[in-house]
Amino acid sequence: MVLTLIEHADGEIDETSLEMLTLARDLAEQVGEDVTAAMFGGEDLAADLGEYGVDTAYVCTGDLAETYAPEARAEALGALCDDLEPAAVFGGGTDTANEVLAHLGAKRDLPMSANTTEIETDGETCEIERHRWGGSLIEHATMEGETKLFTTPDHELPIEAVGDGEAAVETLEPELSEGAWEVQVDRFEESDLEGVPLPEARIVVGGGRGVGGEEDFEQLEELADLFDNATVGATRIAVDEGWRPHNDQIGQTGQKIAPELYIAAGISGAVQHWVGAKGSENVLAINTDPEAAIMYKGDYAIVGDLHEVVPELIDAVEAAK
Repeated sequence: MVLTLIEHADGEIDETSLEMLTLARDLAEQVGEDVTAAMFGGEDLAADLGEYGVDTAYVCTGDLAETYAPEARAEALGALCDDLEPAAVFGGGTDTANEVLAHLGAKRDLPMSANTTEIETDGETCEIERHRWGGSLIEHATMEGETKLFTTPDHELPIEAVGDGEAAVETLEPELSEGAWEVQVDRFEESDLEGVPLPEARIVVGGGRGVGGEEDFEQLEELADLFDNATVGATRIAVDEGWRPHNDQIGQTGQKIAPELYIAAGISGAVQHWVGAKGSENVLAINTDPEAAIMYKGDYAIVGDLHEVVPELIDAVEAAK
């Protein structure tokens, strides 16, 4: 059996969990096992997992469903592992899934591979491929252990619907130790920032050192405003200079994006930035340096001063609209 940790928010299953199920199904097929799921709350969504190859979904109710407490959730997963004896446990490419599985691995002395993209197994040993150093390095490794833990990187695996049936749903409320609740989320506070969140944007207009200053980002905002579901992002240097807030940062220490179009203006394309942008379907690079790294990563490239090119793009988009 392969057990998967499914996350959800705002009445929808998290896309990173659906991406993860693609790899979990592949391993399950190799070892001839079923795919099961564990969820904390979301009972009304659990049956829909059958569309993605899940046979049975176990939904934890009560405080576990209402409060994020990493050690408590890891303990609950451990209890489920005792009952199901899975060959592997998978989580998606989120901070919370990585945290919960890391706690599970530490408490049960189980091997864990984060950011895993490929797995080949003979039933005992797994040959794995995973991202290291923010995706700038691909590692090939061998993994052993009775129960193996895996998480996947976000925006790297496809979402594939493979069935039209419903998953069986079982609810449970495991008893946990008092110490499992020592660390938990106390409250959520809404951001006062407006606009489309970077990870959800269909089009992102990014600016780097070449933009020149805070006021010069206004033309990037003007370009983004011409599209639906678009927003402005920035490199770390633009954030460090105080030109943009940290929420706008794209990269290894910022946010990851996967838009249909990424317009990278005045951005050199350093590895740390590209880690956050490589999920883009199409990249238009604008830079005065034809040898800049971003020019080789882009599907389209314009050699020129962004202060001249962006106004021309704005005029062209307005004319097309």
